[in-house]
Amino acid sequence: MNGRSLIVAAAAWLALPVAGASATETINLTIASSHPQTIHWVGVMDRVFKPAVNRLLEEKGSDYRVAWTEAYGGSLYKYRETLSAVANNITDIGWIGTLWESSALPLQNVTYFAPFATDDLGTVLSVVDSIQEEFPEIKATWENNDVVFLGGAGTDSYDLLTTFPVNSVADLEGRKISAPGVSATWLEGTGAIPVDGGLTTYYTDIQTGVSEGTLSFATGILPTKVHEVAPYITRVNIGAMYLGAVGMNKDRFDSMPAEVQEAILAAGKLYRDALAKEITENSAAAMAQMEKEGAKISTLPEAERRKWVEGLPDIAAKWVETNEAAGLPAGLVMKEYMTRLRAAGQEPARDWSAGLSN
Repeated sequence: MNGRSLIVAAAAWLALPVAGASATETINLTIASSHPQTIHWVGVMDRVFKPAVNRLLEEKGSDYRVAWTEAYGGSLYKYRETLSAVANNITDIGWIGTLWESSALPLQNVTYFAPFATDDLGTVLSVVDSIQEEFPEIKATWENNDVVFLGGAGTDSYDLLTTFPVNSVADLEGRKISAPGVSATWLEGTGAIPVDGGLTTYYTDIQTGVSEGTLSFATGILPTKVHEVAPYITRVNIGAMYLGAVGMNKDRFDSMPAEVQEAILAAGKLYRDALAKEITENSAAAMAQMEKEGAKISTLPEAERRKWVEGLPDIAAKWVETNEAAGLPAGLVMKEYMTRLRAAGQEPARDWSAGLSN
């Protein structure tokens, strides 16, 4: 064999696949949200969930990698369309606000019908997710909407932000307060008038007089600057809430290789835990920053808070009755939520399962 033939043969040999080596296969996925990345549950999607998927795949020795297309801040869907956007595959993976999906995902709103329970977000998320994971009929509510649940999201404790000082429950009489979806039920018995809206609308609604304040949480209010137009912050501690979740279009999920499915599910749990940690650490800092920027912070006297709690109608019993009439195990969810909170060392200001039949 002459020199030229040797070179050709060597080149051909080098071109052969090497045993044990394989090319990375790329899967293209879109990840989206109705809110901007400055909101923690979206920022953690981008900073924790997204990179975790590829890291987990790499750690498992998988040849698959995900190439992400981000569409945050409502560029694909608005806050009223979070479930339908994922269900209809407008996005492959998206943040879903269960707070605004009380018809399609009513059981996931259990915390909003059990206010004044706890301000421990980590416990709230782990308890609600554990109930969903252990009871197939509850997990099925996601799949019935063509969504695969990945990881829960929530908020730090809700307080009052208003254009006027609040020293008693009576100060809310006749006042228009922005309270989206089921959080409007917390105003029952106070005399306040609930106004629908969301974090992305509060500033303008209050500025233009559509409402005179809102029930919201520090980590959401600080980045949206609502405290500029509603500078009176009254600490009420209505509690941390299960607000939504990251979900994936079911057909798209089912089309994924098993190892990619496993990585996505595992990343969902990492998202949940990281979000709880980040929000807990940032809540007090957000409140301090708003005070530095001119907010006037006070705490509702305990006797007035007690009056608010006891003045609420039995919203849990009504919620249970309505959903059980539709064939959903709402009573089971409420009882499990209360029981598991207490088992985790929390003591709700009111036992919302007390009036439920066994």
